[in-house]
Amino acid sequence: MTIKELQPSAVWGYFYDITQIPRPSKKEERILAYLLDFAAQHNLEAKQDKAGNILITKPATPGKEDIPTVILQSHVDMVCEKNADVTHDFDNDPIETVIDGDWVKANGTTLGADNGIGIAAQLAVLAADDIAHGKIEALFTVDEETGLTGANSLEKEFLTGDILLNLDTEEEGEIYIGCAGGKGTKAYFKYKVKDAPKKYFWFRIAVKGLRGGHSGSDIDKGLANANKILTRFLHSVTRKKYAMVLSEIGGGNLHNAIPREAYAVLGVKDRYKEDIRVKLNTFLAKVQEEYHDREPNLDIHLESVQIPSKVINKKAAEKLILALYACPHGVIGMSNDIPGLVETSTNLASVKMINGHQIEVGTSQRSSVESQKEYVVNMVSSVFELAGAAIIHNDGYPGWKPNPDSAILDLAKREYKTLYNKNAGIKAIHAGLECGLFLEKYPRLDMISIGPDMTDVHSPDEKMKISSVGKFWDFLVRILEAVPAVTSDTAE
Repeated sequence: MTIKELQPSAVWGYFYDITQIPRPSKKEERILAYLLDFAAQHNLEAKQDKAGNILITKPATPGKEDIPTVILQSHVDMVCEKNADVTHDFDNDPIETVIDGDWVKANGTTLGADNGIGIAAQLAVLAADDIAHGKIEALFTVDEETGLTGANSLEKEFLTGDILLNLDTEEEGEIYIGCAGGKGTKAYFKYKVKDAPKKYFWFRIAVKGLRGGHSGSDIDKGLANANKILTRFLHSVTRKKYAMVLSEIGGGNLHNAIPREAYAVLGVKDRYKEDIRVKLNTFLAKVQEEYHDREPNLDIHLESVQIPSKVINKKAAEKLILALYACPHGVIGMSNDIPGLVETSTNLASVKMINGHQIEVGTSQRSSVESQKEYVVNMVSSVFELAGAAIIHNDGYPGWKPNPDSAILDLAKREYKTLYNKNAGIKAIHAGLECGLFLEKYPRLDMISIGPDMTDVHSPDEKMKISSVGKFWDFLVRILEAVPAVTSDTAE
């Protein structure tokens, strides 16, 4: 069986099409062309703004012309992560999907269900002739994963609807009504190069086998961070006894993914060769014990390598290691208003050697409280500034404050209870959604966010529960058919 044979067939058919179209962030041209072709084939009005966002409009079905316009929204880009032993070109290769029981996953790469399943649901609604609904505006935004560029650049007159259904959450049966805001902090360490010393044992150490995950929704799961584990070991061998020198270092990739792999190439004096092996084995046993229930595949591999031509000067290497060791990662604070909700966090996302003899350290901070977001941003910045690094911040994005008086929320709760004879959960999410940016430009919007069950998004372990897709689809259709002619905002 292929995913095209799954039910509901319309949703899965479009999802299959989407998996065949490469769509990394900032390289979404092919998926955007596909959407415009879809609109033309279905005789639907479509427009595109300067940022690349596309809006496809479907008229109301007969008798529903007075129903408020509903905006369905998803983002078109995907996180591109793969296992180290997998050959895959995200710029050109389709995603290879695998059915595993009640789950769909990819073959060693991210699946792109975040947010491909949202796109598929939008297209299924636009193509359907058996759903009674008011006017539909299907909004497809660009570059959500690397900067929320599409939502941030959305023109103020682009949309006309007053109700927005965001299709970008990952738990069926949960209605999301709020999210955290976020900001990115990058630190730049300059270094000088020196000739590699002689009579040294040179080796490459690699942390691998970690689960990774979303730096928002998974940050409270106690998952290991490859950069932090690598730094712990490097810190332990920077003592003068070993005379350690560093030649290369790298780990992680994306600001919104907990890093799964990290490595360093380093050397110690020849006479400490066996000491290092013993030390690493002892260290590995300790961290495997720490994470035995959360990271069953955690491993650290050591292999000898040829002497490198150059190394990082000792002072710069020490400052980098100390700063990475001190840099906070994980949950900083929990919400006092919503039990179980992470309020504030930070992710030590990536370490990269870049041109100009520089090392770039990428981090991201999130909070549902703006003042706490700035607090943790400054906390992380202070660590790197003390180490002499240059700091750059991005503009960040606002959170989405829950609206307990939301009319669309009340409707959705009623319809879910009618459909499944149980109450939907009502939640805010620590991950970032585009809704906060939409609300800045369109304060009138009444919004909720829904989606099927997904796990391990932003990692090659990403998977989506097949049975939940049907429930998500039925719920979405039920909401569209139940939107009344008069909402609480327009009632006398």
